[in-house]
Amino acid sequence: MVENGVSGVAVVQRLSDLAGPAGGGGAGRADLKHSDGPWLRAARGAEALCAHLGPVPSQLAAAHEGLVAGAGALSALAELGAVRTSWERRIAAARGECAGLGGALRAVARAQGETNETVRASFTPVADKAGAR
Repeated sequence: MVENGVSGVAVVQRLSDLAGPAGGGGAGRADLKHSDGPWLRAARGAEALCAHLGPVPSQLAAAHEGLVAGAGALSALAELGAVRTSWERRIAAARGECAGLGGALRAVARAQGETNETVRASFTPVADKAGAR
């Protein structure tokens, strides 16, 4: 399928386009559905990245062991220490961001599911009245 010059992508330009051909939508059609799958996969990805970064600070420390003793009076050691400190800060920040992001993404999936149920329940009285006619 090619639409708007992009293969495999259909662009929705108006809200009414979501109703399908001829703007028709039947009672009980559920064209717009929430799926928590993408949110939960993203949460797992963020949590996996956080876990992957866990051993990095100790690996960085091990890589720097003995460096000062073997370098003598090299002036680059001060710069190397500053770079190491900068990386330690960045790794800690990335781990914190990933840890928080996993929970936030799971919360979005949960909230959207709750919203879907609330909206579905709000239509029950309308459907009951339509069925009573």
